[in-house]
Order: sequence, then C-alpha cells, then structure tokens
Amino acid sequence: MGYTDGMSPEMKQRIVQELVPGKQISLAHIIANPDKVMYEKLGLDPAIDYSKAAIGIMTVSPSETAIIMGDIAVKSSGIDLGFVDRFSGSLIITGTVSEVEASVTAILDYVGGTLGFTVCPVTRT
Repeated sequence: MGYTDGMSPEMKQRIVQELVPGKQISLAHIIANPDKVMYEKLGLDPAIDYSKAAIGIMTVSPSETAIIMGDIAVKSSGIDLGFVDRFSGSLIITGTVSEVEASVTAILDYVGGTLGFTVCPVTRT
C-alpha cells in the first residue's frame, strides 16, 4: 500500500496548535441560586441573601475588554463586581438573578453591537 502524503505508518506526526484570539465573548453563563459554598470558594462576598442570588461568569478576548465589560455591568444594574481580570479576560458579577441577567444582556448588546465582537449565547444553570 502506498502513502500519498510521503509518511510511513511508523512516522509520528506532531501537531502544533495556536490560539489566535479574535474579538469574541466565548462564555456567558448565569448561575441562579448558587450554593453558599460557591461564593466561599470563589472568594466572593458571603454576606448576601442566597435565596435571590446569582453569579454571572463571562470570558472575552482580547482580555482587556473585561475592563469595559465590568464598567457596563456596574452601570446597567445593581450588581457587584466579584472579579475582573484584564490578563485572562474573565469577569464575575453577583447580584439578584434579574440584575445579573440585565448586566449580561447589556454587555452582550454593547460588545456585540457597538464593538463588533462575536458573542456566544447565554447559558444558565
């Protein structure tokens, strides 16, 4: 049997993968009514009413956009910023379910519409 690619079955291939960041929000997730342990493990404010609480998690590239997203989140509803990382592009917000939903929607609308990013759908648990 001939090999058209010039490789025998004994030769091993090496595949190199690179991340080429585009302008995208790759994760937008809302956790409704998380257990108290989630707040503790994430280092978030444990002094909240857990019966109406939610956590919003988002990831973006380029990562500096997380700063803009944090600004939009705070200005669009009464959420609290849990974590903003301009190096990894991570954003965690907390508040009531409706506050977190309003902030996530405002972020996706601005980043997708005004900045021209590709945005993922919002997922929920």
